[in-house]
Amino acid sequence: MAELATLARPYAEALFDVASQGDVAAFAQQVDALAAIAGNAQLREFANSPKVSSEQVFDLIASVVKSPLSEPMKNLLRTVIDNGRLTVMPEIAQQFHALANAGAGVSDATVFSAFPIEATQLADVVATLEKRFARKLNVVVQLEPALIGGIRVVVGDEVMDTSVKARLEQMRVALTA
Repeated sequence: MAELATLARPYAEALFDVASQGDVAAFAQQVDALAAIAGNAQLREFANSPKVSSEQVFDLIASVVKSPLSEPMKNLLRTVIDNGRLTVMPEIAQQFHALANAGAGVSDATVFSAFPIEATQLADVVATLEKRFARKLNVVVQLEPALIGGIRVVVGDEVMDTSVKARLEQMRVALTA
């Protein structure tokens, strides 16, 4: 949704500016935790209640987070709550990760596979994909039995599909043309 992205961008950029002076990974973990909590429907309902103050919402979220929040994360959370942007937190986390990845020269990749991939096979696939896409990749594997066999890789807006399903679809198109 473009509107959420527009609202989240200034927060994500400001957080990344602060995080780049310290431990980006620690900030990433904290922003993920806040995004997961902010994604809870009951919490959003509580936060939107006119009977609840922004300080009560902050205290509740801060108490639910497993590790203590750093001062910059507390400031971000207070600002997001005060501006009524708690629903934007997941998008802030997503944009923060995109900025962190761009800064490190890394991209997120999702590998869809019909069957579980063993660790040694995954290492070979990752090495091949890093050569193919000419950058370091953070790979996440998701099972998708509908592929029948092979894999489909999504890196940003690039897709590489070597699945049996894709090949069958290509054959169907060629035969019906």
